Amino acid sequence: MDTISTPDAPAAIGPYAQAVRAGGFVFTAGQIPLDPASGTVVPGGIEEQTERVMTSLAAVLAAAGTSLARVVKTTCFLADLGDFAAFNAVYARHLDGATPARSTVQVAGLPMGVRVEVECVALVDGAS
Repeated sequence: MDTISTPDAPAAIGPYAQAVRAGGFVFTAGQIPLDPASGTVVPGGIEEQTERVMTSLAAVLAAAGTSLARVVKTTCFLADLGDFAAFNAVYARHLDGATPARSTVQVAGLPMGVRVEVECVALVDGAS
């Protein structure tokens, strides 16, 4: 099992890793819309927050030797399911035609009052 870390995504804010590579898969921690340089929530609404989350996920996956194209499952947490359409548009653009299995749920709250958090499982490049 390998721990994955990159400065191109927010540092873990607790006792966990950005991702773990094990058994041909990468399991990411949930990414929230934090600027990796400042550690602060990115300004804007659901679109801007989703953009930052997906960019961070892509960075973590790249550090693990894979990409968003190899994602097999995502779990998406929204503070308000009323944001679903706007979230989905940004999410889909980042996945560029890939259609992993997905769960999307509304939650009572997310860290730092953000609107979105996404975690994923991806195949490591070379695994099938």
